[in-house]
Amino acid sequence: MDPNPSPCGSGEALVTIDVHSTKTLMSSGHRYLDVRTAEEFQKGHPEKALNVPYMFFAPQGRVSNPNFVEEVTDLCSKDDFIIVGCQSGVRSLKAAEDLLKAGFKNVKNMGGGYIAWLENGLEVKKKVDELR
Repeated sequence: MDPNPSPCGSGEALVTIDVHSTKTLMSSGHRYLDVRTAEEFQKGHPEKALNVPYMFFAPQGRVSNPNFVEEVTDLCSKDDFIIVGCQSGVRSLKAAEDLLKAGFKNVKNMGGGYIAWLENGLEVKKKVDELR
């Protein structure tokens, strides 16, 4: 693992891990939270990923999801082990920091995002696959 601590204001330092560490942790029970838009998520995502968009596409560009923390709280406990990922690693970093500030205790950021996941040849699930 390549921890890269980032202060979040919650007393917890945010740790960024690579895609291989993410895959290993997911196989041992960590939850993967994909914060990309629903449209991005449907094009492909790691298996068993949860999707709660951190931002939405709007006519004025990307806008923050005002209910992000509340939506994550509906799916996950604040004690769950969560790895947050997005397309390239920028949104997930901010989303993970917001979760730590909201009292989530075991949150990590996946560096490089879905792009790095694909570049490393890791398995993906597409929405079409789930409909079969």
